[in-house]
Amino acid sequence: MAFLYSVTACFDRREVATQWIAWMDREHIADVLESGALRAEVLLIDGDPPRAEARYEFAHRESYERYLSLHAPRLRARGQELFGGEGVSYERRAGEIVLRVLGPPAP
Repeated sequence: MAFLYSVTACFDRREVATQWIAWMDREHIADVLESGALRAEVLLIDGDPPRAEARYEFAHRESYERYLSLHAPRLRARGQELFGGEGVSYERRAGEIVLRVLGPPAP
């Protein structure tokens, strides 16, 4: 079964959210993909305070667990180095994708 890992970041200021998304685009997502994720996406969540959610899909739980043990500590440390004092808090969730429904193709 495919496995989804999501990280929600909550920011004190909108400009930090903008910087964080730029870092995700130029560095972090590529690192997670190279470390075992199959795909990634970032959602900028409407409302205040500013929040964003990064979603990563892994082939199965084992590849996610390998990512956690071998790569996540280094990648999290990099994020802490860049944004540790910037008013960013994180919430992480993970679980198996048990149902996926695709709609008709867009016109």
